[in-house]
Amino acid sequence: MTPFPFTAIVGQDEMKTAMILTAIDPKIGGVLVFGDRGTGKSTAVRALAALLPPIEAVQGCPCNSARLEDCPDWAGITESATVTRPTPVIDLPLGVTEDRVTGALDIERALTRGEKAFEAGLLARANRGYLYIDEVNLLEDHIVDLLLDVAQSGENVVERDGLSIRHPARFVLVGSGNPEEGELRPQLLDRFGLSVEVTSPGEIETRVEVIRRRDAYENDHARFMSEWTPQDAALRAQILAARAALPDVATPNVALHDCASVCLALGSDGLRGELTLLRAARALAAFAGDSAVSRAHIRDAAPMALRHRLRRDPLDEAGSGARVARQLAEVLP
Repeated sequence: MTPFPFTAIVGQDEMKTAMILTAIDPKIGGVLVFGDRGTGKSTAVRALAALLPPIEAVQGCPCNSARLEDCPDWAGITESATVTRPTPVIDLPLGVTEDRVTGALDIERALTRGEKAFEAGLLARANRGYLYIDEVNLLEDHIVDLLLDVAQSGENVVERDGLSIRHPARFVLVGSGNPEEGELRPQLLDRFGLSVEVTSPGEIETRVEVIRRRDAYENDHARFMSEWTPQDAALRAQILAARAALPDVATPNVALHDCASVCLALGSDGLRGELTLLRAARALAAFAGDSAVSRAHIRDAAPMALRHRLRRDPLDEAGSGARVARQLAEVLP
């Protein structure tokens, strides 16, 4: 069945905005979605796959390379024919093995042909797309370490079983989870560009609309898709326009000063917060059709870019989102 349309998701505007921003500028980094069960986290990721524009890739390349010269030698690709394929959105299961993630020796070819060949893993398939981890806070530590290395370098390196393999692995990491089931390791938490919190809707009208749309999707699928597919197409066109406009969005010095001031006031570690905040604000400007980053864009992007980078304050019972809002009111009135 066709995935649930992205534009048909009721509410959860911050989550949808964060995913749209990473589609406009993948350099923002991943999206971490924490919240209650049954709040549409997985549905939004599946819907994103159908929403994203397709990519041009070399036919047969296991890494979705755009050019023949980018295909790794071990893939054995000699012709530069290209195909159009959907933007990859790859699931990474909790119990996955390291070999399945990074790739490993192709045992079947080794036994039947006596050849030492490499079988690509999930990281190769996710290149130029999205890698989705449900219940990311329950991921095994050694897989977390592996993802940290690859997310930092943009390259997967395999040195075992007599193999020495390298291939590009640039992807947007999307993780979802329930904070009641465990916290995320700080090293991985910092690798997500944006973080959003989702909650169950508290209004009866909103809950009724969620039920109505889901029921229509399941029981009157053709009519429901005919109603929402054009809206998804319009959003896709807006994302493509924002991608094209992004390089021309101006960044005034006052915007840089605002980013640094907010991060300094919040006490975020390092400079990754400023860089992510600036990229997210610039993508927001491009999405809105504005020619320059403004304070309004920075204020809108700051909670997503900074709430997961705050140091814990045992004397402050307010949540991280409230702390960011408080500092924004003081620093960027």
